[in-house]
Amino acid sequence: MTGRPNILIVMVDQLNGTLFPDGPAEFLHAPHLKALAARSVRFANNYTASPLCAPGRASFMSGQLPSRTGVYDNAAEFASSIPTYAHHLRSAGYHTCLSGKMHFVGPDQLHGFEERLTTDIYPADFGWTPDYRKPGERIDWWYHNLGSVTGAGIAEISNQMEYDDEVAFHAQQKLYDLARASDKADRQPWCLTVSFTHPHDPYVARRKYWDLYEGCPALEPEVGFIPAEEQDPHSQRLYAASDYASFDITPDNVRRSRRAYFANISYLDDKVGELIDVLERTRMLDDTIILFCSDHGDMLGERGLWFKMCFYEGSARVPMMIAGKGIEPGLVKAPVSNLDINPTLCDLVGIDLSAIAPWTDGESLLPLARGEARSTPVLMEYAAEGSQAPMVAIRDGRYKFVHCEIDPPQLFDLDADPLERTNLAADPAQAGLVADFMERVRARWDMARFDAEVRESQARRWVVYPALRNGAYYPWEFQPLQKASERYMRNHMDLNTLEEDKRFPRGE
Repeated sequence: MTGRPNILIVMVDQLNGTLFPDGPAEFLHAPHLKALAARSVRFANNYTASPLCAPGRASFMSGQLPSRTGVYDNAAEFASSIPTYAHHLRSAGYHTCLSGKMHFVGPDQLHGFEERLTTDIYPADFGWTPDYRKPGERIDWWYHNLGSVTGAGIAEISNQMEYDDEVAFHAQQKLYDLARASDKADRQPWCLTVSFTHPHDPYVARRKYWDLYEGCPALEPEVGFIPAEEQDPHSQRLYAASDYASFDITPDNVRRSRRAYFANISYLDDKVGELIDVLERTRMLDDTIILFCSDHGDMLGERGLWFKMCFYEGSARVPMMIAGKGIEPGLVKAPVSNLDINPTLCDLVGIDLSAIAPWTDGESLLPLARGEARSTPVLMEYAAEGSQAPMVAIRDGRYKFVHCEIDPPQLFDLDADPLERTNLAADPAQAGLVADFMERVRARWDMARFDAEVRESQARRWVVYPALRNGAYYPWEFQPLQKASERYMRNHMDLNTLEEDKRFPRGE
């Protein structure tokens, strides 16, 4: 299996793509990500398939929209029968490994990964199921609220820091293990996915990173607070879903939240730097493709909105950069999608996806990276908390079109109006363009069927989850096991052989 490149995928959580117009924005203290950007092909207009963790990640791994995967929300099961890039690469002889978050819901916590080094940070069961039968209901114990904003500030340890510190440590240890086999004639190529939970809220950061953003010029949103009555219907629903009425959000809360968020990008930058440093010191960097991406973005107070769950740029647009041998650095402005990552990885290593191509939604990015044109638009879906019916979006060229059966349409010209201040769908002069987009929506989606399938999925889970929690309960969460008897030095091992095998490089 020699000759095929290794693959390191670094995924982060809730990273706003508008902060990566061509690699990290100038004001961000991110030297390692900026260095990676300099040798990467950078996709300035990359989008999530669905602006929420579990749906976005299932789509990222499978190259299928939520309407195909059935992963509509953060408590919808990801079926084991859906092929992921981990399955494809593993079939081609790759060792596939995950360190960190992927928010798999259901008893399958591997989805093609041969090895998983940590548990997940979020639950694997059906407890976070929305309910379209009760429109407007807040499920208080798990819905987002704005306590993340009012509580923004400094912390030296948190639930999320503890998690990402562990993710990075195990990933580095795995890279050392992989290095020990890298000079063997029969070595396997590997794909290691390292998935962090930052800069996802809550907005708290270590002081060393917080201090980097004293006087930062980007602490104020570009589009200020919009009162609920002036918001579009879905944004109004998001205000209610996040319990806006119970919080008094001050300008200082906004600035502190954004500052902590930027600080956590710098925290992640250090983690990325550590991983690349191990690759360099173990002589694997030149043989490794590195892909950097995020599952969805964060509105960061723009328009008064926080977190994700909508198709505005802050929520739906995400960074993507790919570096490695044979990949020419440069900036690609054409709209692309996380759905394209699966076919791109397979294209990079020569895996044929024709057997499942009719049921997938992405396409390889390598032609675009070579300067060729792309003719297909970017598609997005959302059918989770804060919605009351499925929403879909099309990004094609300069335009983004948003449709929901219960809302007026939205149309934005992102070249002329990058901050999405003006909904052109209400302009009679754009009636022809709106009609064209609606024709494309009707051709691509059966919205009534989509709605019925989401409701059926929710209703089933509202029966199954309470039943499974009644009586003896066996959790689906991944339980990482270590056989201590097989680690370090034990008496069934030859000490001389062990010390030589564990050293890399050898004999230097």
